[in-house]
Amino acid sequence: MRPLRYSINVTLDGCVDHRVGIADEELHRHAMENIARADAVLFGRVTYELMESAWRPPASDAMPEWTQPFAREIDRAKKYVVSNTLESVDWNAELVRGDVEAGVRELKSMPGDGLATGGVTLPTALAEWGLIDEYEFVVHPRVAGHGPALLAGLSKPLDLELVGREEYASGVVAQRYVPRR
Repeated sequence: MRPLRYSINVTLDGCVDHRVGIADEELHRHAMENIARADAVLFGRVTYELMESAWRPPASDAMPEWTQPFAREIDRAKKYVVSNTLESVDWNAELVRGDVEAGVRELKSMPGDGLATGGVTLPTALAEWGLIDEYEFVVHPRVAGHGPALLAGLSKPLDLELVGREEYASGVVAQRYVPRR
């Protein structure tokens, strides 16, 4: 069974608005490595559209040179997009429709190295269903004071065990957790 790994940038006050994090070469390399160690990425509609508009060539060609390894990795990655509103997707992507929980369970049951996911809404549902095998919170030394909150709306607490930690020059700390079973 493929593990499902969730990675999200989050500020000290729990904000997961992608516009308030620290974007630098080290963090882009880290994100690229997360995608590279997975067989595919799993996006909700909003995250897919956001990533496609920024990272699909030729849009990504306008990004700084130090972002290009990430751009190439996300471009080449197999993508699954959970959406009941999109009629079609491309960019090496396939739609997941209908019963999302069953669809993701099926993706996880396939052999391979893993699935990577990010975003806000879809991961909250995945956490609620107990489908996430590893959580990575990339904590930025910043207080946003606004924005969507990390895993907002969970029906019960999510107990996690710290299994790894990496510090970056920017003061960002990537913390990896697994669910306590």
